[in-house]
Amino acid sequence: MPFVVVATGTVEPRQTVAVQPQVTGVLTQVTFHEGDEVAAGQVLFQIDPRPFQAALDQARGMLARDQAQAANARLEADRYAELVKQDYVTKQDYDEKRATADALAATVRADSAGVANAQLNLDWATVRAPISGRTGRLLVREGNLVRANSTDPLVVINQIHPILVRFAVPEQNLADIQRYRPNRLPVLVSPSKQDTAFSAGALTFVDNSVDTATGTVLLKAEFANRDNALWPGEFLNVQLQLYVEDSALVVPAQAVMTGQQGTYLFAVNQDGTARSQAVTVERTAGQYAVLTRGAGVQAGDQVVTDGQLRLVSGAAVEVKGGTGAGGDVEADK
Repeated sequence: MPFVVVATGTVEPRQTVAVQPQVTGVLTQVTFHEGDEVAAGQVLFQIDPRPFQAALDQARGMLARDQAQAANARLEADRYAELVKQDYVTKQDYDEKRATADALAATVRADSAGVANAQLNLDWATVRAPISGRTGRLLVREGNLVRANSTDPLVVINQIHPILVRFAVPEQNLADIQRYRPNRLPVLVSPSKQDTAFSAGALTFVDNSVDTATGTVLLKAEFANRDNALWPGEFLNVQLQLYVEDSALVVPAQAVMTGQQGTYLFAVNQDGTARSQAVTVERTAGQYAVLTRGAGVQAGDQVVTDGQLRLVSGAAVEVKGGTGAGGDVEADK
């Protein structure tokens, strides 16, 4: 019988990126449709590249001009270095030529940085997906002017393969979670308690502190979500399985009654009469109650699941059949 911690969780993407323009210009092309799956590096938007191409050409021209001037200044400084040794020119003249050559070399380095910056702006005119994921609502259309570092994104991308489910559990469970966590604890989620379609994942995160306001600790589980069964923002029922108890003594939960003396059930004797038996419930697991050993009920005993209010110890019990709503159910392993 698995030991399960039940909680309510919320689906969240593993990564979320708000795609924003890094240059200002007119949006000329959108290369995807809303809701498409996109891959990292895929082109999403194209901003008019002509102004950035012109700026790059201009920066390259300035670099070429200054490189030529710097090369000539360096040659002239080298000639003056030979002439100053022979006292044909003064040392001051040589120092001026050398300073001019150094200044032009620095200008070349600045021009190179300008070319790199212009190339970067041209590259940024093509907006690519930073991560793989599913796109959301398209917030800007072709023909609109987009601005660098605007607070409004062009589109939001959510990574949903894999996806995360966050949930909180009482701090009383933290010790057991830390104890069994090295075993890669399985987590099952479903849209409702009655739903039998579960998605299986594993616990990946335990928060480093307990929320003092609620007395709970935040956990996260990761799911492959290949079938897109989980969607960001969805509320789910979560079952965190800590361990599986071997040879657990269980009875249907409806067999256990609560009275002034505590919890009890009616077991069926071999002669067909009922007896009231006090039991201790360790925990409940879905439709079953897990009992402590040595409580007077053994594996294989029949217990009453319906009509207990009309029973007293020693009364005859009619077994109406099987494990149905009107029958007796055996204590099970």
